[in-house]
Amino acid sequence: MATEGLTKTRTVARAGRPGAATLRRMGAKRWFREIGWRHVILLVSLLFVLFPLAWMVSASFNAVDNLSGSTIIPAAVTLDNFTSLFGNPNVPVARWMWNSLKVALVAGALNVFLASLAAYAFSRLRFRGRRVGLLSLLLLQVFPQFLGFIALFLLAQQVGNVFPSFGLNTHAFLILVYMGGAIGFNAFLIKGFMDTIPVSLDESAHVDGASPFAIFTRIVLPLSRPVLAVIFMLSFVGLYSEYILAAFLLTDTVQYTLAVGLQLFVESEYAAKWGALAASAVIGSLPIVAVFLFAQKHIISGLTQGAVKG
Repeated sequence: MATEGLTKTRTVARAGRPGAATLRRMGAKRWFREIGWRHVILLVSLLFVLFPLAWMVSASFNAVDNLSGSTIIPAAVTLDNFTSLFGNPNVPVARWMWNSLKVALVAGALNVFLASLAAYAFSRLRFRGRRVGLLSLLLLQVFPQFLGFIALFLLAQQVGNVFPSFGLNTHAFLILVYMGGAIGFNAFLIKGFMDTIPVSLDESAHVDGASPFAIFTRIVLPLSRPVLAVIFMLSFVGLYSEYILAAFLLTDTVQYTLAVGLQLFVESEYAAKWGALAASAVIGSLPIVAVFLFAQKHIISGLTQGAVKG
């Protein structure tokens, strides 16, 4: 009886769905009104996203160093725009890419680690001033970092007089600035994810004699891998392409990040090296794609391995 009821339910469900023959009998107006408009929106969105990317890739292979006369399909294809980037001491693109990669990786990893510590404290520990501290972190995120440019510049000069490795025109001070500007919001996001992890796991580990730090490193942190991967990916992409703070705190060409160094290709409106600029942008985007693919793999593995079995 149960099998017959299930069969009847499936038959009714199939009858309620329009089959291929029904869709073929639909008129063009009805098809567009029910289904077609979604495809149109998707195609327009794809064109909107892919057009700048296609134009940039085309300009990097275009022999004509002029954007006004160039097209999506270049008339003459050349690799000179890529070969000219390396070996030129005035525009060390490889050095800039390494600087951006180093700063983004270190700052992103430290951001995730410190934000996870703060999120664990706000999510699991109970102490006086917990709610006020969390609201204070969120309130500080309201004010953008460029409001403190003068203070950061003076602080970098004073710190550099005592510790030259952490002063102005150093990557260490830039990393510290990046860390201070993102920990609050990231901690709030990670806390929301940690609140969904059952507290019974902590209690079981505590009964077995685990310390709060052991519970954090062995239970909560592995189960929080999906949100940690997402935050690291977003932090890396944002810091890798950050321009304002890097241009303000880095004054030496050798210390430039890629986003700051690209401005040297645009000397003036009529002397800009658009081909080299496009080629450097294409090469500079490869680390972001690699980190995104790597983080995506860890997101999927974290979702499958972090399931709680009943």
